[in-house]
Amino acid sequence: MLARLTFATATLLGSTTTALAADDHASFFEKPETWVLIAFIIFVVAVYRPMSKAITTKLDGRTDAIKSELDEAQRLREEAQHTLAEYQRKQRDALAEAEGIVAEAREEARRIEENVQARTTDTLKRREQQALDMIAAAEARAVADVRALAADIAIDATQRILTETVEGQKGDELVDEAIREVPGKLN
Repeated sequence: MLARLTFATATLLGSTTTALAADDHASFFEKPETWVLIAFIIFVVAVYRPMSKAITTKLDGRTDAIKSELDEAQRLREEAQHTLAEYQRKQRDALAEAEGIVAEAREEARRIEENVQARTTDTLKRREQQALDMIAAAEARAVADVRALAADIAIDATQRILTETVEGQKGDELVDEAIREVPGKLN
């Protein structure tokens, strides 16, 4: 701006000196170009300070506004980075928690499977033992039945043999007594 003002002043001074050369007999203050030049210089000096202050103030205000916007943008950027970091941390925590839950579920499934296997094994052993006990009981009943049958057959045979060999009252008493003693001795 100052360069333009200097150029304009030099142009006016140049035209004034040309006019002076052509018009030598008039005094410097009587010429209209001189007064135009002086008025222009006064106008430029009078307008320069308020205009420069206004322009400077306007530029300073714009600079402050831009600086404020940049600060706000920086603050928003930092806040966004903080929020992003927080969500990334939450995501990592959630993934770790999910992995923990999966691992815990697998461990629980393994424990349940072991428990079921143990129960199944115990149940099979118990049923096998019950079957063995039932077989042993059946064998014991069969042996007892065979012994009882054998005893009955032996009693009948003894009774027949004694009845055939011993006759009379004495034979009947011996047979009856032997019959009473046989079941006690066989069982």
